[in-house]
Amino acid sequence: MYSKQLLERALNKEFLSVDEGQFLFENVPTTELMFIANELRQMHVPGNIVNWQIDRNVNTTNVCTANCKFCNFFRHPKHNEGYITDLKTYKLKIEETIKYGGDQLLLQGGHHPELGLDYYIKLFRDLKALYPKIKLHALGPPEIAHICKIGGFTHLKVLTELKSAGMDSMPGAGAEILSDRVRRLISKGKCSGKEWLDIMEVAHKIGLTTSATMMFGHIETIKERFDHLVRIREVQDKKPKNENGFLAFIAWPFMDDGTLLQRVKGINNNVTADEYLRMVAMCRIMLPNIKNIQTSWLTVGADTAQLTLHGGANDMGSIMIEENVVSAAGAPHRFTAKSIQKCIKEAGFTPRLRDQMYEERKMPEMVEQVINY
Repeated sequence: MYSKQLLERALNKEFLSVDEGQFLFENVPTTELMFIANELRQMHVPGNIVNWQIDRNVNTTNVCTANCKFCNFFRHPKHNEGYITDLKTYKLKIEETIKYGGDQLLLQGGHHPELGLDYYIKLFRDLKALYPKIKLHALGPPEIAHICKIGGFTHLKVLTELKSAGMDSMPGAGAEILSDRVRRLISKGKCSGKEWLDIMEVAHKIGLTTSATMMFGHIETIKERFDHLVRIREVQDKKPKNENGFLAFIAWPFMDDGTLLQRVKGINNNVTADEYLRMVAMCRIMLPNIKNIQTSWLTVGADTAQLTLHGGANDMGSIMIEENVVSAAGAPHRFTAKSIQKCIKEAGFTPRLRDQMYEERKMPEMVEQVINY
């Protein structure tokens, strides 16, 4: 009876509490959670369309002082493999991205101790001067916090300056789990959960569209997962009415291959396909004020991603012409423009190419030439 009451409230788009969400996750069959999540998906995004995107993940630098225990990508500042991407490389990668039909760079990197606000302002302006139509989906709250820290700036100043320089939107990177207990253990060098949320709140107030994420399946408790979702929802509830705020939410399981969490702590990714389906469904149920739920084919594979489209997700995300960070921890899956559309069709949906703002894009002529790195 209690489950039925909670599911009825969910269908009314009511905000469920942490404990209520956990109860549903732990006690309601997967098929029932997926059914409710699909009903909610149809309320938010009616019809049979599943979105996908063409973009490229380009890393500004691999030098980072955050020392996250789940990251194999970063290098310490004095490491001989550390780099800062130069303008010549950006030009080559952007021109190739445009040639392959991409319209956006997901531009992220590490907490480089020498790359501050002036560096990113100049970088964004230079890229926009050369390629005014390319969208910069750039940085993330931990990087904003780092820029603020080394420069002594407020969140508002940094975000306002970066937006003026050409930052079009901001990904929800570095959220992991917003519990500070978890963050102290896996990403001590990153901003706190509260600062992550505060930065997103400021971004929304100045008109920057963002996304939000959750990386789960490591040391967090189930309760901490649901606290994470509630805190995301609360920030979204504060956004100005004419702004998107969090336009999408993406959850994915921790990738463990060769990470410090695995090698030193013995923490492995034990998230099953069933658990992922349940978690995606609960994201839709717990976040009735976020329109788009994206599935993580990169970490769970095509088969599981297809099932999530029947359980709350309405977006397959990008084919990612290039992706280096999650792949370095063992994410093995790849898509081309042709295969992602085939995957969506085989799941019973109609694929639609989109931009970052979820507006439909015309299919570029060169798109089928994309080769994943």
